[in-house]
Parts: sequence; structure tokens; C-alpha cells
Amino acid sequence: MSTKTHNICPAQKIAVIGAGAVGATTAYTLMIKNLASQVILIDVNEAKEEGEVLDIGDALCFSETGCVLGASYRDAASADVIILTAGAAQKPGETRLDLVNKNKAITTAIFKQIGKIKPTAVIIVVSNPVDIITYLVQELSGLPRGQVFGTGTGLDTARLRTAVGKHLNVYPQSVDGFVMGEHGDSEFVAWSTVGVGGANAVDLISAPEREKIAKAVRTEVYEIISRKGATFYGIAAVTTDVVEAVLFNQHKVMPASTRLENYLGVSGVCIGVPAVIGRSGVERVWSVKLSADEKKKFQASAKKLKEFQK
Repeated sequence: MSTKTHNICPAQKIAVIGAGAVGATTAYTLMIKNLASQVILIDVNEAKEEGEVLDIGDALCFSETGCVLGASYRDAASADVIILTAGAAQKPGETRLDLVNKNKAITTAIFKQIGKIKPTAVIIVVSNPVDIITYLVQELSGLPRGQVFGTGTGLDTARLRTAVGKHLNVYPQSVDGFVMGEHGDSEFVAWSTVGVGGANAVDLISAPEREKIAKAVRTEVYEIISRKGATFYGIAAVTTDVVEAVLFNQHKVMPASTRLENYLGVSGVCIGVPAVIGRSGVERVWSVKLSADEKKKFQASAKKLKEFQK
């Protein structure tokens, strides 16, 4: 029996586009977290989509989620939240920016098939290169820009919090701060924003150790891909956290890739910054004070991305 459906389940509806490792793991995590009555999974490979739906569905009896279903691209148009994970995956030796042309074409084709999107929907872009694809989806969707944003440096920030926590032997949730810029090789740790229990990390961690942590955060993706082929658990958790902030209107300050206008000298580019996330998506970009060196790194990262967003 086909897993395709149209408007079977009521209330909050989340559409996950892409049934690869990231999309399937995200759909599973959303179900376990009970964030919507209906989670739909959409993929051009219908057999893969149906297999993932059946597998995830086996865990429904342990969740409050109403249903997990396969669907068509057109079904995503009525979703409250659309999560885009579809696209070519990063391979060993590739940077995220190597995926630009392939994933631009895939994204454009997907949104042509979706058609007119629910006016109150929020779109969360996960597909890489996330900053470039976010900019494109803002243009394609017809929605206000704040309702379309990417996970940006969310995963990198999670890696930072974990690394700092391990170094200081404290729980990662006790660490605040951000990785900013491109979700990629030009990202940087904004150490000026990093604190632990009210103390600035710069006063707790030596400069050589900070550099070691920053490099590990930036290159971990390559370490994971070389060993298991893809990263998906961390980004699924990050994306689920973002969805929770949206659906529960939490006004939560968290990393996001959003288009900037005169922020730290940067305009007209989608890039990872701290932002306030609520039911309408990015409510505002959160102002932070960076050092002169960090500001230069941010502007250099934005310049690099802008070359690809034309």
C-alpha cells in the first residue's frame, strides 16, 4: 500500500524534503520529540522515502506524534514548517561550496514542484552550502525573508560548546557563544561571545588551546565524512531545536543563516549570525560586539559567500 497521502492528519504539519541520512534522521528526531501531529517525508526516490517512512513508523507507538507519512512535493505547500535537506551530499575531499551548482539546480526544481506555499509557513534550509541555498530559497519561495532561514553555523556552534565543555570539564549546555560566518571553511569562533558560567572563555583558555579548539570545530566535518561517509545526528538535533523554537514561539537566540542589512559592515548576503527565532522565523538579528580581528574575519567570510550568491 502506498505511503502517499493528502491532508490525513490535522494540526501542526512538518514537511521534511529529502529522505537521505540527514532528512530521515531529522524526521525521526522530530517524531521522538513530539513536535507535530504530522511529519511528512518527501524524496524523488519514492522507494527510499517509503522505506524510511515504514522504518520510522515502527517507533510511533513510543511517541505522541500522530503520523509519519510519505508525500509529494505539492503536499509541502500546506506545511507549517518546511525543512529542506535534499541535495547532493558532501564527499571526501569536497568542500561545501563545491556543491553550489548541483544543489542550486536541485533546489530550484523542488520549489517549482511545490508551488505556492502557505503564507505563514517557515522554511528551514539545511542543504549545503546552506548559506547559498538559503539565499536562493528566499528568492524562490515568495515568503518574507525572515520566514526563510538556514541552520547556518548551528552545528558548528554545537561542536564549539561541546569542545569547550570537554576542555573545561563542564557540561556543554553551560557554555554560551557562537561560531559565525559561512558554514564552511571561512567560519570562525567568535571568542568574544563565548562564556562559561559568567566568565569569558578568553580568560579560561589559552590562545594556543583556543586555536586548537577552533580548528577542530572547523574540520570535524571532514573527520566524520572520511570515517563514515556523512554527518547526520548532530545536524538533525540542531534542526529539531530550531523547529522547537519556531513552533513554541520561544524567541530563542541561536545561530541562523539569514540575509543581513548593515550588520557588522555586511549587507545583502545570507551568513551565520546569532538571531532571535520565533513563530515567524528570524525575528531579528542579535547584536554582538566582536574584536577588530573577528570583525575582519566575518567580513571576509561574507565577501567569499557573496561571490556565489549572485
